[in-house]
Amino acid sequence: QVQLVESGGGLVQAGGSLRLSCIASGRMFDFRPMGWYRQAPGKQRELVATVSTIDGTKYGDFVRGRFAISRDYDKKTVSLQMNSLTPDDTAVYYCNYQLPVDVHYWGQGTQVTVSS
Repeated sequence: QVQLVESGGGLVQAGGSLRLSCIASGRMFDFRPMGWYRQAPGKQRELVATVSTIDGTKYGDFVRGRFAISRDYDKKTVSLQMNSLTPDDTAVYYCNYQLPVDVHYWGQGTQVTVSS
């Protein structure tokens, strides 16, 4: 069983930056993706970014170079540096760890609100 705990959400003005962090406990594999998804009100949960030793980094199309994901495999942490935030980035951000087949572990979520 894997447990994920996020931190770092909050309120920021458009154009600002936030850094999200997630720490995991339990047995994990470096080659399995770990990263972030988000869900805005009335919308489906979507990929923000994931990273693994096999697949490297993957980003959602909307990121457009604004976000950077990093993972410390020894400390079992993953971070997301978000820059140039816009109100469209307002959502609950969830830390995620994936196992085959379609097994997902989720954190409790952290709210990111970007004001215009």
